[in-house]
Amino acid sequence: DTFVDRESFGLTYTPFFILAAVKAIQTFPKINASLDDTKIIYKKNINIGMALDMDKGLMVPVIPNCEELNFLGLCRKVKDLTVRGRANKITPEELQESTFTVSNFGIFGNVLGMPIINQPNSAILGVGAIKKQPVVRETDVGDAIVIRSICYLSLGIDHRLLDGADGGQFLQTLVSMLETMETSVLL
Repeated sequence: DTFVDRESFGLTYTPFFILAAVKAIQTFPKINASLDDTKIIYKKNINIGMALDMDKGLMVPVIPNCEELNFLGLCRKVKDLTVRGRANKITPEELQESTFTVSNFGIFGNVLGMPIINQPNSAILGVGAIKKQPVVRETDVGDAIVIRSICYLSLGIDHRLLDGADGGQFLQTLVSMLETMETSVLL
């Protein structure tokens, strides 16, 4: 039986990026902080804002307490918020309290972009389109050109809280998690 048979909806890439972001935030909790005037507030829960393109503009509904959800739970939340968002059935409360945002502009075919931080978050992840490209890989007999699926990620950070090293280490951890994600973690 397939995912669609079990869940009655298709699997998208967004939950994979959210799961990797949650795991990376657990490694780098500074990414989950916000600034209140001059005081840094470290958030206990990881509440992921998910940017949705609507007819009337951008909406960022929030998946609260993502650290408590498994992959299937994230898939269901993403699907629910997407369906209800497109039907204008998101409540004002569901648009509040995000601690980190994921913006998947790749759904429009864009390979690269730089989203604006959703205040009071300290960072936002931008996800580009996944495209097949030739890449060079080292082999036992020398370099080889192979076709791989490539996705460019961007990370906007609030430099009042984080510096480039924080962002770079976070992004490297997130990428590593995406590249090594085990099927057992997913379902």
